[in-house]
Amino acid sequence: QVQLVESGGGLVQAGGSLSLSCVASGSIFGIRDMEWYRQAPGKQREWIATIMSDGNTEYLDSVKGRFTISRDNARNTGYLQMSSLKPEDTAVYYCYAQINSLGSFYSDFWGQGTQVTVSS
Repeated sequence: QVQLVESGGGLVQAGGSLSLSCVASGSIFGIRDMEWYRQAPGKQREWIATIMSDGNTEYLDSVKGRFTISRDNARNTGYLQMSSLKPEDTAVYYCYAQINSLGSFYSDFWGQGTQVTVSS
C-alpha cells in the first residue's frame, strides 16, 4: 500500500525558512506530478506548487520567488523549500502525488499534513 508522509513543519519567525519533505513508500512503479497544498484555519485547501516528472515547475503567484519545489526520483521524495516566510503562510501543508502502484494506471495520493506556523 502506498503512503505519503510529510515532515519538516514547525514554528518559525517571519522572514525565516523551513524545508518540507514528502516521502512516498510502498509498491511504486512511477510517480508523475508531485504537488504541495496548504490549508489555513477556516479556509479551503489551496494549491501551492507542482513539479512534473520532467522537472518542470509551477507556483502560486504569492509564493513565487520564496518557495522552491523539487524532487528526488530515486528516493521517491518531494521537497518544498520555503523562505522569507510570512504569518499568512501559516497553514497545514499537504503533499499530493500521482502514483502508479499497480503497474497499470496512476492514482491520487495525499499525505497526512504537517503544520507550519509563522509568528510575526
